[in-house]
Amino acid sequence: MPNRKIFSLLVLVIPLLWLSPALAWTGKVVSVSDGDTLKVLRNNQQVKIRLYGIDCPERKQAFGKKAKQFTSDMVAGRIVDVKEVTQDRYGRMVGIVKLEDEILNEELVRAGYAWVYKKYCDLTLSICASWPSLETQAREAKIGLWSDSKPIPPWDWRRNKRRN
Repeated sequence: MPNRKIFSLLVLVIPLLWLSPALAWTGKVVSVSDGDTLKVLRNNQQVKIRLYGIDCPERKQAFGKKAKQFTSDMVAGRIVDVKEVTQDRYGRMVGIVKLEDEILNEELVRAGYAWVYKKYCDLTLSICASWPSLETQAREAKIGLWSDSKPIPPWDWRRNKRRN
């Protein structure tokens, strides 16, 4: 029963955290490095953002360029809302990027250009609870990277690249 109370509390608190000025801010997307990494201007400083809870194919991997293009088409040069979730081991901000009513992280999964990164996506957070089903829908529709008969998850691709 305590888990249900915690979950209920999270469902109520997470949307409020989005409104917290310490955790959410607005800026202009000045560059897109790849499908899940971009730079946003905040107080005249470029902040590198790694999209929370997803992993897009790497640039040299199949569908990597298409994932980058999708992200560019959606947010390059636009004003977005950023919610910081954490920082990664490289010092990058890991966050959720919103453009009007669309969440970039979620749209990449829906379009078939990203895996839900279950290792890092806490499915108890209401923000990404629906993402696995969006991934399944994209996979079943064979859109984006799912049109490949055997897509290689980026974490496996990176590990194989390091070994070679």
